[in-house]
Amino acid sequence: MTEQLIDIGTRLAGLRQIQGYSEADFARRMEITDKDLAAYEKGERDFSFSFLYKAAQVLGVDIMDLMSGDSPRLSTCCLVRAGGGYAVDRLAAYSYKHLAFTFRDKLSEPFMVTTAPSDNGAPPELHTHQGQELEYMVSGRTRFFLGDVTYDLEPGDSVYFNASIPHATMALDGKPATFLAVVIGQ
Repeated sequence: MTEQLIDIGTRLAGLRQIQGYSEADFARRMEITDKDLAAYEKGERDFSFSFLYKAAQVLGVDIMDLMSGDSPRLSTCCLVRAGGGYAVDRLAAYSYKHLAFTFRDKLSEPFMVTTAPSDNGAPPELHTHQGQELEYMVSGRTRFFLGDVTYDLEPGDSVYFNASIPHATMALDGKPATFLAVVIGQ
């Protein structure tokens, strides 16, 4: 459990309450158990991007409201220098840097994602969210899972897919891999 996970959980609980959702109603809308929601809100369970994206949609807020507690303010341009972006420190295999974190009313959510190699080589948990997604490989190699199909990807390769199909990305060769992920909502 990290301080960032606890902060996100606290914001999630507060926004849920402000919007008037009971724990049971919000859990149902998120398609998770009440127990899982309680773990998220306490910062005891790691957040997948899919979960945060869907929670922001259900709550009617920008994903950065959940991730940082700071609403985006710019509407003309968001400049992020090499290696920059709003970092999301996570416990699991993915680390994210949001590349448009100060831009409001985004039509997409762009992230630079680094995935660590699996300790046990087991396939990752697959997640879903609304919309479509593009993943463009920057470095390393990954295995991309989409439903029952897998693709091995190398730098320069990309996949564009319906994000409502369960999906995940796993680093190969025992080394981290980095890709640009752009989520386009509906």
